[in-house]
Amino acid sequence: MATLSTDAPITPLRQRMQQDMLMRGLGPHTQQDYVRHVRRFAAFLGRAPDTAAPEDIRRFQLYQHENGVGPATINGAVSALRFLFTVTLKRRDLARALVVTRYPRKLPEVLSVEEAARLLEAAPGIKYKAALGVAYGAGLRVSEVAHLKVDDIDSTRMLIRVEQGKGRKDRNAMLSPQLLELLRLWWREGRRRGVMLPHGWLFPGRSCTDPISSRQLHRAVQEAAEVAGIRKRVSPHTLRHSFATHLLEQDVDIRVIQVLLGHSKLETTALYTKVSTRTIHAVAGPLDRLMALMEGKTPPG
Repeated sequence: MATLSTDAPITPLRQRMQQDMLMRGLGPHTQQDYVRHVRRFAAFLGRAPDTAAPEDIRRFQLYQHENGVGPATINGAVSALRFLFTVTLKRRDLARALVVTRYPRKLPEVLSVEEAARLLEAAPGIKYKAALGVAYGAGLRVSEVAHLKVDDIDSTRMLIRVEQGKGRKDRNAMLSPQLLELLRLWWREGRRRGVMLPHGWLFPGRSCTDPISSRQLHRAVQEAAEVAGIRKRVSPHTLRHSFATHLLEQDVDIRVIQVLLGHSKLETTALYTKVSTRTIHAVAGPLDRLMALMEGKTPPG
């Protein structure tokens, strides 16, 4: 992998940290995030981060909280600085001074089946309809959709091969007959337009040699939601959330959904039980049981 590009000169410390990240298989985006966080910490200190003391770390984290920095950014800085102090500098004492910010996890926004159908129907063109169809029909992340290649569609085994997904893991995703037909419609149209190269990107960007960007897919979802009259706050990831929730409501085993989503922990997938309307409606409320008992009836459920 090429060295990360940056306008600032690469110091020996940054070069060593980049080498450490490369040896441990951290992805390009993670490397960029870690370098950015360390640079911000160095800017706060006004000197090299390897000269930091525990009190400097405390001041930096307090500064972040006082200036309204979000929990996700604070925790991203914690991860980056922990790597720097633990791996590159061998200073576990400094890593122990870092504090993770705890914050309530919000339930994901989920579309109904009818809303998902309206969204796909309102997609701006067959390419975006097919791309969003993959996000909903196979539960892929937006970056995974963007980096699919034509050869990743296995119509014989009815699978979609996802290479180097989150955590740099390969996996197989489901390919339904309806999704395959939608992809074939786009493939024929892409060939007609001359933008679909042999063994190339399934969803080319502005250039045939580049994949579509995540930003383009985000814009397409928002445009489709507006046309479809959907008031919910939606993104391509909303389609992935909806995929998992709708499978759960169809009584698909949660462990199967975990594999399809590529989750390493079952507890991550279990979040969807909190938004599944079928799961919620299947429970008989205590008031219903009480009223049934008072009326001498058999309680529902």
